[in-house]
Amino acid sequence: MTGLQANVNALGVQAHNTANMNTDHFVPQSASFNEARPAGTGVTLSIAARDLSAADRVGGAPSGTDPAASFASSLTNSLMYKAGFDLSAKLIQAADERLGTLIDIRA
Repeated sequence: MTGLQANVNALGVQAHNTANMNTDHFVPQSASFNEARPAGTGVTLSIAARDLSAADRVGGAPSGTDPAASFASSLTNSLMYKAGFDLSAKLIQAADERLGTLIDIRA
């Protein structure tokens, strides 16, 4: 379940970054997955503003950054988080089947 939550939150970060990428003085956020404590109990997500100094920024984007490249990077990250969500859902389904129960995803 923590994998599902972390990937949903990461998708939210990417959606926020994509929606605001052309906003003046916008500082994009980055999502970082961390192992929950104690080890093996799940995953957590920490969200932080990307480290971009004001001197390196022009308008709303870092200087020298191609907007098309930023969009491509954001799209790639979104696809990666979606795949992580799908994998986490399959793990839950496999665990439930192993225990002899079924997930009724239509309910």
